[in-house]
Parts: sequence; structure tokens; C-alpha cells
Amino acid sequence: MLPATSKLCAAISYRHLRNMTGLRRQAAVAISQELSRLATHSPGPSTWIHQVRRRSSLLSSRLEEKPFSEMEMSYIKQGEEALQKSLRILEDQDDWKTETVAGNGDKVLSKVLPDVGKVFRLEVVVDQPLDTVYGELVDNMEQMGDWNPNVKEVRILEKIGKDTVITHEKAAATPGNIVGPRDFVSVRCSRRRGSTCVLAGMSTTYGAMPEQEGFIRAENGPTCMVLRPLPGSPSQTRLTWLLSIDLKGWLPKSIINQVLSQTQVDFAKHLRQRLARPVPVAC
Repeated sequence: MLPATSKLCAAISYRHLRNMTGLRRQAAVAISQELSRLATHSPGPSTWIHQVRRRSSLLSSRLEEKPFSEMEMSYIKQGEEALQKSLRILEDQDDWKTETVAGNGDKVLSKVLPDVGKVFRLEVVVDQPLDTVYGELVDNMEQMGDWNPNVKEVRILEKIGKDTVITHEKAAATPGNIVGPRDFVSVRCSRRRGSTCVLAGMSTTYGAMPEQEGFIRAENGPTCMVLRPLPGSPSQTRLTWLLSIDLKGWLPKSIINQVLSQTQVDFAKHLRQRLARPVPVAC
């Protein structure tokens, strides 16, 4: 009954929110958010997925003081689409096959989807609290090329609101140049709701970043990373990475599968090394 009531209240109040300003508007938004929080307290193994999916609507964007352009709204919707598609894939626990299991417990699984192709899923536990992992992957996104040898560069092309960015990523060539240089233009969105964080993305087009000489423009998505505190151990974070990439070019599937699964294993190793480095102390 409570979920239905909260949805009804949100529907009734939304038209009034558009005309509110100042403290009245803030209070109304806070009430709406609290109703959503209460509505998500339902049992089940996938509660964290349902929580993020219900609360990652575009309502917050519509309530921004600064209106978005039609193009900006298009990118926001693309990011939302990537998030929803990714969570639907992760929610389905059937038919995943084990690709790799490392000695430390890191695991890569895969499955073939009719409308997407082969996707890979990394499951790891990082010995760092969620805020630290989130800060490295989101706030320090452009520094990924400093610690991940599979990434040459990540550059933010445009920020849209507080949750959406357009990025250009250059992937480093694989050893022996088996897979030559690739680049990607992606729309990424981040959602942080309670103790769960989701970072989702997919390929997009961006007029200011056409195809680059010396790189094959590959495509990714839907893809996402889900971060959650390890139950009973808040100083550790469970990280799930869904990876879906079309590298383009004439590459045998066996090589592509090997490269992508190894990329995820390497990512976990280098992320741990990055997070374990001494933090400089300001004088």
C-alpha cells in the first residue's frame, strides 16, 4: 500500500512543484524524496537494484533551477537508458558462465544476450570504503590513465548537471599490438542512493569529437559499475563491473573475449594498487 501511496502523492504534487521557489520548493522535494525512500523498503534479493532503478528518474533534473537544452536532455536520457539497461542485465542471474577466477577470489563471468552480444561481469571485493572507491572512479576519472595501463587517456568533454558527463577515452594498444588503438566517446551518468552507487554509460556522438586519426572508434554499452559496502564490513567495497564493448575491426571473437576478460582482471589489480598508495599530507 505504501509504494502505491507514495507514487500517487508524487504524481499529484509534481505539477505544483514546478511553480514553487525557495524553502517551499526545497521542503516539497525533501518530502518527495522521503516518500521514495520509504517505498523502497521491500524485501527480496535484488532490493538494491530496484532501489536505484526507482529513484533514478529524471525528476531531479526537472527540478534544477537551470533548464537544460534539448541536446543536453538527450544526453541525460541516454545516460539513464544505459543505467536501466545495465541493471536489467545484472538483475537476471541466469545463464552466467565463469570465464576466470583469480587466486584472490576475483571473478569474471559472461553471458550472451540476443540484443547486445557477449557481456562480461567482474565481481571483486576492494579493501577500501565505498567513498574512497567512488572518489577515485568518479571524482578522479580523468586520472585513470595514470594508473590503468589499459587506458591511455580519459577526458571530460562536457558536464551536464551534477550526474551526467560526456567523455572521450583512448584505450592503450594491447601487448604485441594484437588489438590496435581504440577510442570511445561516451555519455556517463552516476547515481548515488543510500549505500549503493551506480556508474553507467554507453557510446554516443559528440560533434566536437569526430573520429581521430590513428584510432578506431569503438563502441561500448550498456556498461556500468555498481559499488556497495560489503555486508558486515563497511571498510570494504563490493564492486560489480558490467562490460559490453564492440571493438570494431576484423578481430576473431576468441581474441576479443580473451582481451576483454583480461582487461577486467587487470583493472581490479591496478585499482587496488592505486587505492593502496600513500595519500600525500598537505603541509
